Amino acid sequence: MTMQSSITAAQIGGHKKNAGGANVFEFYFRANDPVFAGHFPNRPLLPGIFQLEMTRVAAESVLNCPLAVFEICRAKFQRPIVPDEIVRLELKLSETDGSIQARANFFVGEQTAGETILLLCRKN
Repeated sequence: MTMQSSITAAQIGGHKKNAGGANVFEFYFRANDPVFAGHFPNRPLLPGIFQLEMTRVAAESVLNCPLAVFEICRAKFQRPIVPDEIVRLELKLSETDGSIQARANFFVGEQTAGETILLLCRKN
């Protein structure tokens, strides 16, 4: 199973817009998801790279085109995300000079779990 297929399988429904204009996605990673295997024994948590990839996959869904990560400008992991939690991703996109800035904030309930800013580019 790839990261993208695991993320796609974990997505709950489609995305929607919130009052602030962000695209909102929800994910639920089950305890038996292979992503947790070995990360970490006896205390599984979602690897940080998944938050980055969730941002890219969400941006692809909004823009309806394949994207590649050009630069990771910020990646801050503030709270572990563990199995069987609902993760909310709030995504804002802006485009200038052919690059797409993806700003994502991650929440579990009302707790901030992380934030990231990626520069993305369209794949040909």
